[in-house]
Order: sequence, then C-alpha cells, then structure tokens
Amino acid sequence: MEWFHIEKIDNETFAISEYGHWEETHCYLLLGTERAILIDTGLGVANIKSVVNNITSLPVLVITTHVHWDHIGGHKYFRDFAVYEKEIAWISKNFPIPLKMVKENLTRKPCDFPSGFNIESYQVFQGMPSFTMRDGDIIELGNRRLQVLHTPGHSPGHCCFYEKERGYLYSGDLIYSGCLDAFYPSTNPIDFMHSVDKIRKLDIQKICPSHHEINIPIGIVDRIYDAFCEIHSTNKLQHGNGMFDFGDFQIHI
Repeated sequence: MEWFHIEKIDNETFAISEYGHWEETHCYLLLGTERAILIDTGLGVANIKSVVNNITSLPVLVITTHVHWDHIGGHKYFRDFAVYEKEIAWISKNFPIPLKMVKENLTRKPCDFPSGFNIESYQVFQGMPSFTMRDGDIIELGNRRLQVLHTPGHSPGHCCFYEKERGYLYSGDLIYSGCLDAFYPSTNPIDFMHSVDKIRKLDIQKICPSHHEINIPIGIVDRIYDAFCEIHSTNKLQHGNGMFDFGDFQIHI
C-alpha cells in the first residue's frame, strides 16, 4: 500500500495525507501559474517530494504551519521553505521537545511504517529557512494569493493560511476534528482561544485541517471558540486541567 494518499480538493489544490499513522497528518499542495506551495511536509517517514513531483513540475516553496515534527519531517527533501519568525530557532538550532519523546509519540500506536523507515535513525528536521513569515504577509503563486495569519496557542509561531478568493482556510493544528492540544509547556491556552476568535471572523468556505477527518463543517470554528470560552469562564483555561470533551473535538489543557 502507498504511504501517501492523494485527494483532489479542486483542479489546482491537493491534500497529501498519511492515513497509515495515528496522527493522520494532511499536507496541502497548491498549484499556481508561477510556482506551487506545499503547506507542511508531514512526518518525514517517506519521501513526499516524489509525490509532489508526480503532480507538478512547478518550482515548490514549502510553508510551515508550525515547527512540530509531524509537520516538518519532509522539509529535508526541499531546498526552499519558510517558517514564522517566532520559530526560526526551533527549526534551525534547538527543537524544544526531546528526540526520545518525539520517537515515543511517533510510535505510540501500532503502525505499518513504509519500507526502509527505521525509527532508530529518525531525526527531527533542522535547517535554516529560505525566508521568514510575518502576520499579514501575502504569498504569491501567480494567479493565487495566500495570506499568513499568525495564530499562536498550539505553538508560539503557529500560522493559518487564508486564500480569500476561494474561501479556503488551511488551519494547521488550530482547527480540526479530534483532540486539540494546548497542554505542552510551549503552548498557551489563552492565545489558542484568541487565535480561534481571530479566524472565525473570516469568510470561510472550506476548512483544510492538518489532522484526521478532512471534510469538517465550517461551523466547528464557532463551536471550538465557544468551548474555549466555556472553559475560560470556569477559570480552567490553564495547563494541567486535563481533557474537555465536546463530542467531535476535545481540548487538552
């Protein structure tokens, strides 16, 4: 079985997914007239560049929702990549989570990893980005434009990407159906709540999440915001208060 699953969102937009792993990570390839953008590169246990090359011959720029191992694993296959300015040190000098913990998380549940993958030699990608992103930046693809939205909380430099003309929101780990993580020491639950509030004001026609179910309702944004507000109103929006279950999503603080 092929490790990557390709799904066409429209004729110029593709989801590249790793359904064989429990995190069910999604990356997104956007084709423009001048270049392609790849949003995140997944776990790095198989060569995502070979998949991208089968779809397009355009020059590819990788942009990063945030510098966590399951989103930067395949950066090693690309020359040009960008991260938000607050996470340059994470990707170029010192990843904040110990490698032992990353490996334990990667193998937390049974997985039939692709041929040739060896967990013992797995490393978190480190490298110097081609350029850095800032809140409000516009990334041009020729006939398409992406706006960078700084949405901290899950990590200090977490970004969503908004394509206004199509109404697509590439939501990273801010919005998805599943367990939203705000419990790591490097997370900030209050910032997470404010970031959800920030993106809920956009005209969103489709959410492209980074994990699990790929077709999620737009209304989940308001429900996640309401859930954060509910937790906040009881003075529990602080690290160590555990898991809060809201049906199709959970908030881990």
